[in-house]
Amino acid sequence: MKLTAIYGFIAVFFLSFSAGAQKQDRKILAKRILADARLDSVQKKALKLLDGFSAGTSYNEIWIRDFNTFIKGSLKVRPKEEVKTKLLMFFKIQGNDGNIVDGVVESSKAQVGYDYRYADLLPGWAAHKNTVETDQESSLVQAVKKYIDVTGDKTILTEVIGGKSVLQRMEDAFVYIRKERWSEKYGLVTGATTVDWGDVQPETGWGVSINDKTKMAIDIYDNAMYVMAINDFLAMKPQGYKTIENWQGIADQVKKNVRKHLWMKDVQKYKPHLYLNGSPFSKNFDEDKILYGGGSICAILAGFNTSAEVAAINKQLVAAAKKEKHATIGMTVYPPYPVEEFPNMKAYLYQNAGDWTWFGGRMMGALVNFGMVNDAYEEFIPMVDRTLANKGFFEWYDVQTGAAKGSGDFRGEAGVMYDAIALLKNWAETESKHK
Repeated sequence: MKLTAIYGFIAVFFLSFSAGAQKQDRKILAKRILADARLDSVQKKALKLLDGFSAGTSYNEIWIRDFNTFIKGSLKVRPKEEVKTKLLMFFKIQGNDGNIVDGVVESSKAQVGYDYRYADLLPGWAAHKNTVETDQESSLVQAVKKYIDVTGDKTILTEVIGGKSVLQRMEDAFVYIRKERWSEKYGLVTGATTVDWGDVQPETGWGVSINDKTKMAIDIYDNAMYVMAINDFLAMKPQGYKTIENWQGIADQVKKNVRKHLWMKDVQKYKPHLYLNGSPFSKNFDEDKILYGGGSICAILAGFNTSAEVAAINKQLVAAAKKEKHATIGMTVYPPYPVEEFPNMKAYLYQNAGDWTWFGGRMMGALVNFGMVNDAYEEFIPMVDRTLANKGFFEWYDVQTGAAKGSGDFRGEAGVMYDAIALLKNWAETESKHK
């Protein structure tokens, strides 16, 4: 036998052996997931909580950014018509320029210091918009897509509100971002400077509203959410429906510009901010060293990264978590902004390096999509154990003490965990059926 043939035989043997070993590993992992009673317990607790719609015990409002992440669970325990009605509320109080509010609340409970708006189409309700953020429009479109995915009810798209269909109103929301929150120079979505996906700006004062001190910037989170929303809109619009813009072309351009202006290839991470009217931070502060967890996870879900880059981002998230005693990959940013740079939020408080399963749990979908299921399971379990230990779902966790913080009965966390567990179980069930 010739030497080349021998080498070829050896190569085929080892490839076959490797493939067989990987298949066996997947079978073992699938069995572990399906047998893990902790997942069943958390999912059951989540569904019990998702019987309501407000964000949590500290909130009277239905927030669209939260509702978008627990709507699938809601549809398991509430009638679809009720869930549909809650979604349509956001369109009924939509701004004339297409903007979407953050939250809706019964008028009698509109007692926080927001600038409330009211609409004849939604009597008895008030609404508010945190103007520093640019994810409300994208969150609503994504929520409509999830509603259709679960129910199959596409009639929501042709529902007419104030003379416009929901389809038209979703496009109006996209147009609002293009007109009011857009950088022509960079071809990207803009917003005020906040911590990653957060809705509080550095300057002291009422941190959720743009003011004369606000520094406008571009970040990865807003752009990833926008592209995901466009992709969802294009996937659910009826065939033959004529759009007012080439949304696919816009989404493609955003992805291209994200890669050009925000992705730092040499360090395999996203630049925190690209500033448009100056930075709010001191000249000696190197913001680019901060890892943005939530925005990076959303970027992966939006399809901005390769498999190798996903692995690199995940490695950084895991490494950051290991530096704090009680952290998971849900830690918002790392390291945190020092108080001298971010007076409105001290280090390790809330969005400034607090640990949010609400976002960390979304990484499970990103990892599973790229075949990194073992990583997903191993990184998710600390979140599961923490939820069980605290006997409930909380808004965020202190990475230094492990204490549960913020709102209790936080439905955003419950929804994300429900979806992550469903995803892992679905993978495991599919894998276990393969011979």
